[in-house]
Amino acid sequence: MTGQNGRSESEFIYGINPVKEALKAGRVRELYISSSRKNELNEILQLSKELKIPLRIVEERFFTSRFPKGHQSVGALVRKKILTDTAGLLQKIGDKTSSLLIILDEIEDTRNFGAILRVAEAAGADGVIIQRRRQAGITPEVVKASAGAFEYVDIAEENNIKYAINLLKEEGFRIIALEAKGEKLIWEIELKGRIALIVGSEGGGIRETVLRLADEIIKIPMLGKVNSLNVSVAAGIAIYEVLRQKRICRA
Repeated sequence: MTGQNGRSESEFIYGINPVKEALKAGRVRELYISSSRKNELNEILQLSKELKIPLRIVEERFFTSRFPKGHQSVGALVRKKILTDTAGLLQKIGDKTSSLLIILDEIEDTRNFGAILRVAEAAGADGVIIQRRRQAGITPEVVKASAGAFEYVDIAEENNIKYAINLLKEEGFRIIALEAKGEKLIWEIELKGRIALIVGSEGGGIRETVLRLADEIIKIPMLGKVNSLNVSVAAGIAIYEVLRQKRICRA
């Protein structure tokens, strides 16, 4: 199905958790299940029946020809998620005095992007801001890596994240950059109130022009022989330090 601008309004996703959460979110148009697994996916089948979603029982090659490994013999044709922008995020946040936004500076790996969405949703972040270019886009691989969290995270897309950062500053957000060359350790600064956390690309980190806009540059201590962490792991550590300091984390 295509919209008035000629662009497709639908796309495929795959994997048990992504499909299940997309069903709950009301995005699924058609459900596809391998004939070899139709007796093993009761929850998904029950959800699709309740929602009156068309079910297609197909051969395994349907999945292997369309998706990478890990498809779990489940797929769905879904409506594309509507992204917002920074102004939209701010409108939704309203006058909340305690808030967390994650800014991604040119994250290129789809698995890292999806993993960051997963931890952002788990930690209750208010949204994730990405740049339209030089950034991993919204793909089935991202949705799969998020393990369903994609459905619940507000994602803002901007032509230039420096514009987004300046807009956030005007609304009282402190801009915290997570970078290996940070001036302070992650637990040496206060991370309460309105916080926007920037994490950078897998290879180059945060761009210098973006770093200059940060109010604080922090780092995670490295005590072993390996001097770096995967970006999604580093983001997870930082996000949960913010959560810890806000004292809303529940055991």
